[in-house]
Amino acid sequence: MSAVRPLAVSLGDPAGVGPQVGVSAIAALRETDAFVVFGDGPRLARAFAAAGVPLRTEARVRGDVSVIDVARWSDATIAARAPTPEGGRDQLVALDAAIDVVTRGEARALVTGPVSKAAITSSGVDFVGHTERLAQRAGLDDDGVTMLFLGPRLRVGLVTTHLSVRDAAAAVTEARVHRTIAHVVAACHALGLPRPKVEVTGVNPHAGEGGLFGDEESRAVAPAIRASASLVAELLGPMPAEASFRRAAAGTCDAVVTMLHDQATIASKLLDWGEAVNVTWGLPYVRTSVDHGVAYDAAAAGSADDDGMRAAVTMATRLSPP
Repeated sequence: MSAVRPLAVSLGDPAGVGPQVGVSAIAALRETDAFVVFGDGPRLARAFAAAGVPLRTEARVRGDVSVIDVARWSDATIAARAPTPEGGRDQLVALDAAIDVVTRGEARALVTGPVSKAAITSSGVDFVGHTERLAQRAGLDDDGVTMLFLGPRLRVGLVTTHLSVRDAAAAVTEARVHRTIAHVVAACHALGLPRPKVEVTGVNPHAGEGGLFGDEESRAVAPAIRASASLVAELLGPMPAEASFRRAAAGTCDAVVTMLHDQATIASKLLDWGEAVNVTWGLPYVRTSVDHGVAYDAAAAGSADDDGMRAAVTMATRLSPP
């Protein structure tokens, strides 16, 4: 079997479901790829042993799993099943170590479990989200990357992410809309759609109703669509968001570019819950993630479902073939 560069896996908050779903998904999918996992080395070694997964010193071929010991998850941190400063430090250390390995080219893609923004912030670090941290660590502006949700029924790109609704509307600019369109089209091409049909939504109800409900559509969205005309895609818009998502659900368009975080995530979680993958497009490497949160209650009950993590691993392999 030929050598491959592994997937780097950061498991997220040790008090949440990340370690559970990460170990479970890797155990189920380990023959499809090689994995290097970051976290509490001794705890992860025991968890993988219990799952029947032998650990290697290095992950070099499909089926190999190795662990990088970067943190000690205390019993108190895990038992809290809530955000803690200690858990915040542990998850950020693991994430940054995984980023370093991918940046050096020692792994070819990054797969991340769910983090707690509250926990990381309580540890003294200004942390808005994975997407922004990844952009920063890559030397990019927040505007240099796009949050995508790629699922079996819906592919959607977000022009704005973690902002208040008031600030998000003001942040919709021609440049940001154009960047998102370009990234969505590129993702569609990577997934085997040579000329995707992409609908671009408005910000306002009814896509502004000809200016009656706002001017973002005429000021930013329509010019960005015109500026994207050279892309190999069929672009439509500005469209009312609810109509675009209805057509996406029916399969009559391939992807949607949307302006606001919850326009995208409500549709994605309704249509593709457990199967959608959060992808950061525009980084110098592939990054995929689950589309759910830390789920402290499920972690405490031991009832976590690993479907989302399996989807994230599968998408990382698909977008970065070994």
